[in-house]
Amino acid sequence: MGPGDLDRALCGLPLTTHPNLLVGIERADDAGVYKVRDDLALVQTVDFFTPIVDDPYTFGQIAAANALSDVYAMGGTPITAMNLVAFPIQSMGIEVLRAILRGGLDKMREAEVVLVGGHSVEDQELKYGLAVTGLIHPDAILTNTGAQVGNRIILTKPLGTGIINTAQKGGMASSEAVQRTVELMATLNRRAAEVMRGFHVHACTDVTGFGLLGHLCEMLGDGKIGIKISLDAIPILPKAEEYASMGLVPGGALRNREFYAPKVKGANICPPSLLDILYDPQTSGGLLIAVPEEDAADILRFLQEVGIKDARIIAEIIAKPKGRLVLV
Repeated sequence: MGPGDLDRALCGLPLTTHPNLLVGIERADDAGVYKVRDDLALVQTVDFFTPIVDDPYTFGQIAAANALSDVYAMGGTPITAMNLVAFPIQSMGIEVLRAILRGGLDKMREAEVVLVGGHSVEDQELKYGLAVTGLIHPDAILTNTGAQVGNRIILTKPLGTGIINTAQKGGMASSEAVQRTVELMATLNRRAAEVMRGFHVHACTDVTGFGLLGHLCEMLGDGKIGIKISLDAIPILPKAEEYASMGLVPGGALRNREFYAPKVKGANICPPSLLDILYDPQTSGGLLIAVPEEDAADILRFLQEVGIKDARIIAEIIAKPKGRLVLV
């Protein structure tokens, strides 16, 4: 689905409301949050997709890391998960499914998440992912809005996974580029989430299917702030710009550009290949963390000390122009 599709589908439908529902579907956030008592809330999310790599074990790892990321982005700690599987049993051997599930299970163990069950259906197209439950204090919830003027935005992973995956499908990606991309997509956002818990974070989200600019547009919230993006500061995967300049750009990037471009100023100063990367849909991308200016250097240093070497300060929250991203 493209940006805005779910909003259009839900338009006019009576959404469920409840006093304990702290973050629901009307917020377009990374996960839902439901309060169970004054000091405890559940963070719930679900995500699954078709294979983006050939190796089934690696696919399982990436799909699990991607699903777990939504809980980390809300400031929560994932604790349990359930497998979601659609599998073409008539055309693929059971060993393929076993490898996918093993990959997911190993990634859950790394995250200290317990697999409690799941559901599978027979389908002509393979799909795998997780429904994840996490815990958080109601006062510690992070949403994708709430950033304040003067905040700096930190991105914890480089961009370009969609473009390099597209190049791989076309047989044009180098083995080094593919290996680096796979490692990145299979990396949990757990360490980044643990670091940011030690700081006063105003907003957070992860970069996934809507691309960097799409998710930054979500951080604009009701349009009372703007975001200035430093193009030179954005971390990019090796070879991503080269492949983008060759036209190896996924269709999702084009849909993202069509939907979000009206909110972007300064696109004319951006090289076309870099603009493609900014709209590139990411799989298991990094966190976007909005923090006060005085904390930005410290959180960046802590992130790099725990091994998140690609983390960068890429943007600043500004007062004007309101409701716009400004590329500089």
